[in-house]
Amino acid sequence: MKLLQLFFFSFFIVQCFGQLSGEELRGGNGEGRDWWNLEHYDLSVNFDITNKQISGKNIITFRTTKEVVNPVFQIDLQEPMLLDSLVVIEKEMVVKQLIPSEFRKQNTYLIPLNDCIFKETSQYRVIAFFHGSPRVAKNAPWDGGIIWKKDENKKDWVSIACQGLGASVWFPCKDTQSDEPEQGVETHFTCPSDLVCVSNGRLTSTEKNEGNTTTYSWKVVNPINNYCIIPYIGDYVSWKDPFQGEKGELDVEYWVLRSNEEKAREQFKDVHLTLKAFEYWFGPYPFYEDGYKLVESPYLGMEHQSAVAYGNKYKKGYLGSDLSGSGQGLWWDYIIVHETGHEWFGNNITTADIADMWVHEGFTTYSETLFVEYYKGAKAGATYCRGERRSIVNDKPIIGPYGVNEEGSGDMYYKGANLIHTIRTIVNNDTLFREMLREMNQTFYHQIVTTQQIENFMSQKLNLDLSLIFDQYLRQTNPPTLSIKEKGNRVLYRWEKCIPNFEMPLVTDKGQFNITTEWTELPAEIGLSNNQYYLKSVQQKRKKKRSKK
Repeated sequence: MKLLQLFFFSFFIVQCFGQLSGEELRGGNGEGRDWWNLEHYDLSVNFDITNKQISGKNIITFRTTKEVVNPVFQIDLQEPMLLDSLVVIEKEMVVKQLIPSEFRKQNTYLIPLNDCIFKETSQYRVIAFFHGSPRVAKNAPWDGGIIWKKDENKKDWVSIACQGLGASVWFPCKDTQSDEPEQGVETHFTCPSDLVCVSNGRLTSTEKNEGNTTTYSWKVVNPINNYCIIPYIGDYVSWKDPFQGEKGELDVEYWVLRSNEEKAREQFKDVHLTLKAFEYWFGPYPFYEDGYKLVESPYLGMEHQSAVAYGNKYKKGYLGSDLSGSGQGLWWDYIIVHETGHEWFGNNITTADIADMWVHEGFTTYSETLFVEYYKGAKAGATYCRGERRSIVNDKPIIGPYGVNEEGSGDMYYKGANLIHTIRTIVNNDTLFREMLREMNQTFYHQIVTTQQIENFMSQKLNLDLSLIFDQYLRQTNPPTLSIKEKGNRVLYRWEKCIPNFEMPLVTDKGQFNITTEWTELPAEIGLSNNQYYLKSVQQKRKKKRSKK
């Protein structure tokens, strides 16, 4: 009778969820998720490098948000990884559930927890056992997955990059940015004893095992998003380099391949410069309790919380080039600066939906401008920011569709940064602007946010209604066009190719004046800044015509 009930229940689940794609299930907050809040992961993984396989278990601690009876439990694990079994634990209650194939819905599992009553606001644990060969990244970090490589000394070098793709590419989890383990993560990674495994937070123990393997245990006490949880396995050496910050001494560590230590000791001097500048602009580093690590990785870089991935080949700029083309991007290490900036925007402040990833990438890309400005002055910073505009393509809106696990345009980086710079220019008060950035990181400290929350906060703090500007630049494809025409001896201007009722002021060296979608006469003898050269040229052209007459 039990098996018959289970069959019908599982059939019912397939019918109920059959209309939803796997990405809709992962991107939304459906009935397999909405009754529980994630509190902690205790993740154990064995890395079989020879066979390119992993296996392990994840102890998921959660607290219920409402009482449920015989609920469906959603856990995410992407193909070809396999979920073997699930154990539900509540005090003395232990329910083991084998995982039939019909429970799988693409990259998620929808598991009926029969004969289980979960009381409101009570704490429970689920142990998920898993194994398999994770998807291999073709071009990390842009194409996510696991990376199996060899270093220049033919030693194994393994890591993972999964932002966007999701951490469920390698371990079972609640794979959404909208719910982080509030009480942190413990990881126990087992690898061959001739290698070292580095992860987030602090190293708590090292244990030698039979079979010439070693288990490295690490602990994170702060909330952390899924894609930031990371193993780095390689022939690493390390050293400490404490930083005197706003909250006291910050533990800073560097982990690099043995053959690169000398180069790293010189290149990584940029870390202290970066932390100093960003604490000035954004407030204290958000994870003093977990420390800061820079770890050499077999890919370019990634903002893994408290364990930032570094793969810039010990070159200045972006692999030796200046992304801005301005001349201001070659005296500092792009990956150190950019990925460290994510500790504030992306890791401290995290968006609930990846559709809002511009908050992560726009503010972090603008952190590059602020870094340049901190050491070279406002003019140099603005030059760098304007230079990045050459990479804007205006292909689609920056904000993507909600609830389907889909990002918006890649313009979230450079267009997002220039949007922030534009708002700063409009405000024309750098003291207030800096206060806003610092207060933002205090107000949303270790929190999950939406774009709307960020918009509302900035508008309130800066005492400006920025809603139309955000709508134009984030939710539309093309930026507004400033149109100018001559009418007799007058020069008229307005915004075109924009949303209805759009207005945004233009800042000149003679002051600021507002521009709407209505034709308005340009004030006489207005002197415009060099970044509004097109207006000045129109006036000059008009004067030339007069002289010919």
